[in-house]
Amino acid sequence: MHKILVTGGCGYIGSHTIVDLIDNGFDVISADNLSNSSEEVLDGIETITGRRVKNYAIDLCDLEATEAMFREHSDLVGVIHFAALKHVGESVEQPIRYFRNNLNSLINVLDCMVRYEVPNIIFSSSCSVYGNASELPVTENTPLEEAESPYARTKQMGEHIIQDFSRRHPNHNNILLRYFNPAGAHESAKIGESPTTPASNLVPVITEAAIGKRKELVVFGDDYDTRDGSCIRDYIHVMDLANAHTKALQYVIAGKQEGPVEIFNLGIGEGVTVLEALNSFMAVTGEDLPYRVGPRRPGDVVAIYANYKKAADQLGWQPERDVNDIMRTSWAWEKVRSNAVKEA
Repeated sequence: MHKILVTGGCGYIGSHTIVDLIDNGFDVISADNLSNSSEEVLDGIETITGRRVKNYAIDLCDLEATEAMFREHSDLVGVIHFAALKHVGESVEQPIRYFRNNLNSLINVLDCMVRYEVPNIIFSSSCSVYGNASELPVTENTPLEEAESPYARTKQMGEHIIQDFSRRHPNHNNILLRYFNPAGAHESAKIGESPTTPASNLVPVITEAAIGKRKELVVFGDDYDTRDGSCIRDYIHVMDLANAHTKALQYVIAGKQEGPVEIFNLGIGEGVTVLEALNSFMAVTGEDLPYRVGPRRPGDVVAIYANYKKAADQLGWQPERDVNDIMRTSWAWEKVRSNAVKEA
């Protein structure tokens, strides 16, 4: 059984990926400093999979603590690196914090992977690296434009760090997964998106507004050059995204990688406007949604959606869920976590 380190394993995408990894026969450990997550998610993972995952509540910017974890698990065969600060607006306000955290943690992980001969990394990148893309849908060969936020720039810089790293360590396998807008929850409603800081992603903001945690939802701008004036995004169900990480690991472990660094887009290949997403939620759930249109938000790109043909051809990956599945599972999860708070 191959052992994998998932950094940010108690976070949203990390926790769902751990479930998919376990379901596909991997042994998993987590490293998460719990700055925007909780170890309670490990209970949900255990309920779903029957396996208790150990989390190391360490800051990966601390090289000594990171190395101690690697030393304890000398049988690691790969790392999936999610751990990063990720809020676009916050990164505009706190750029140095984002550069320090997102880049130093990656550098320490790569350093330890070399020291302890861990040959495979799957890096959590983002469609934000494309900026305001010059073509739609974007492919892996679409030129990267100017980053629209410090967060996006840390992802661009992280990719460059890995590219340079690969030239010095050509036998190391590096996969860059550029994913679009993860949303939804596990079908069991045992885990889902549950940040400890205020949610900023659209779908949890939708469900929080619908259930009454927020007075209203604000649509940031309706004057963009799109079909209804709101931004266009490619919403991918988190379990489809999780499975892509498993398939990427299986791909490199099987020796199928075609070069030291490979890049894959992960989305459903369709653009959905913010207003269309709101309408999908109301149609699927039958719930009213209080919202208003506000000014544009700094750092937002106008439109971005994926061409995922390369992932389909080489990883054998296909998204199996659509925006309606995202809204249905997100609403089921929101009701579960809101009831848990009331009961507490």
